[in-house]
Amino acid sequence: MNIKNILTSQYFKFGITALIYILLVIWIENAWFLFGLVIIFDWFITKKVNWTFWKKPGKKPSKLVEWVDALIFAVIAASLIRLFIIEAYTIPTSSMEKTLLAGDYLFVSKVSYGPKMPNTPISFPFAHNTLPLTSTTKSYVDWVKWPYKRLAGLGPIERNDIVVFNFPAGDTVIMQMQDRNYYSLLRQYAQELKSRDINNGNRVQSFAAYKDRAREYIRKQYDVTTHPVDKRTNYIKRCVALPGDSIIIKEGQVSVNGEKQKHFEKMQYNYLVRTSGTKINPVHLQNMGINRNDINYMPSGSTYRMPLTNENLGQIKNFSNVVEVTRYVNNSPSSVNHVIFPFDSEYEWTEDNFGPLYVPEKGETIQLTLENLPLWERIINTHEGNDLEVRDSTIFINGEQADSYTFQMNYYFMMGDNRHNSADSRYWGFVPEDHVVGKAVFIWLSVNPYGSFLDKIRWRRLFTVI
Repeated sequence: MNIKNILTSQYFKFGITALIYILLVIWIENAWFLFGLVIIFDWFITKKVNWTFWKKPGKKPSKLVEWVDALIFAVIAASLIRLFIIEAYTIPTSSMEKTLLAGDYLFVSKVSYGPKMPNTPISFPFAHNTLPLTSTTKSYVDWVKWPYKRLAGLGPIERNDIVVFNFPAGDTVIMQMQDRNYYSLLRQYAQELKSRDINNGNRVQSFAAYKDRAREYIRKQYDVTTHPVDKRTNYIKRCVALPGDSIIIKEGQVSVNGEKQKHFEKMQYNYLVRTSGTKINPVHLQNMGINRNDINYMPSGSTYRMPLTNENLGQIKNFSNVVEVTRYVNNSPSSVNHVIFPFDSEYEWTEDNFGPLYVPEKGETIQLTLENLPLWERIINTHEGNDLEVRDSTIFINGEQADSYTFQMNYYFMMGDNRHNSADSRYWGFVPEDHVVGKAVFIWLSVNPYGSFLDKIRWRRLFTVI
């Protein structure tokens, strides 16, 4: 038998396909999938079952059938690539500017940290949490759920990696306002109720009581739903602290384990830019690449509040009508207690003065007190699925009194490079390991939302490595 006959033999094709499939099963670490070898054997050798039931055996397929064949193959192949290897992602906001820009289209590597098996295996192909052309119809069935499992990857997350993950606070969603953080809105409404009682001279209740009233109001006014981990909105940020790290932010400067984080070339902070009374030409700001949505002009003081990189800072100081430029720093914790994690008046933190905070590591045990409970409450009862309650100033976990807790997962602290215009871990807490999707690796297209015609494409950003 010559080489050509061997390569075209049904037994050779079966052997190669079976070997690849076995390697995949070993990677997945689930022996139940070995039953798939029966299908592969029948496909190539016995041919007892017509797996392509849309084709009539022994007849030449029509053009329509050929198109169906190609479409099915493409959907299966693309789904496997998207699940195990790489996935496309779009940057929707300016939270990572200037490192990543709104309108960047990039590829996210699933193999970098290891692909995460889906929590909802039965879902519509290529859809996230709603069906195409709908805004409320779920794209998945939630009566079949798989527990968290991550396959072996090329390595762990490293500090300063740019990571795509499922939004940790995206478990509960208001369908009429899917772009709003449900928990932030809940705290906002609760704060408004508290302020109303203060202004009217009424008895002030606990913040938990106001949250209960706000929760009831939201559920009466809107449709509220929940999403499993893999169907929550995707976010992209820089990982600034790893499991076991301690992080602190002073005057906007991040330090991890006592070492100051380096200033990335394209990182930006908000600055107050005061002019002599005339406005800055918007074309100049556009040429500097400043996102117009991040620019706030205050006519009364002839002052702009805008994000600037170090390069932008040097440029704008040379403008003839610019009188003064100072970096914005928020030193007013009382105004943001309900906005900044852990949303407790005992922690007078802001986005610029935050921590110190320990980032939980799997297997690490911490002592639990009523004072530090706000830091760990969501991890214990939401991310790790325990029943947590406080009765008579005593902490109970799953019905048993607890003065300590051992973390079941690793956690990460994520921040955007646009430090004053990023909804990140300072506003909603830690990212659990089961929420991590992959590593941003490659920009294949970049579209300027404010450009026109050929200026719509940012040509220099095409096919660039992140």
